[in-house]
This record gives sequence, C-alpha cells and structure tokens, in this order.
Amino acid sequence: MKIIVIAFLLVILGSLASALFFLLSDKPGSQRTVRALTLRVGLSILLFVLLIAGYYFGFIGNPPLR
Repeated sequence: MKIIVIAFLLVILGSLASALFFLLSDKPGSQRTVRALTLRVGLSILLFVLLIAGYYFGFIGNPPLR
C-alpha cells in the first residue's frame, strides 16, 4: 500500500510540475495547463478515496499493540 501511495504522490507532483511548465512556456489561451491541473485534482481525489477505502477494508490501520 505504501508503494501505491508514493507512486500516486509522485504522479501528482509530476502533473503539478508539467502544469507549471505549460504555464510558463505556452501561448495565452492554451488549455494544457488547465488539463494538467484537472488531472492533478482528479488524482488527488482518487488517492483520498483509496486511502479511505483502504482504512475501511483494513489494509491501513493502527499497528497492533505489543
């Protein structure tokens, strides 16, 4: 589960970086920045839902007491 979360975070950061690149390099009126930021928001929501589902189904939880 940790690998999936880290992979999602890396893809989200990559999308944010590409949005910054498109913002600085594209002509005015280009939609690539908007699409990259929309993808970032969608991935963030998906990650949040996956974390909640993982907790609900027991994949994520408190470690057992020793």
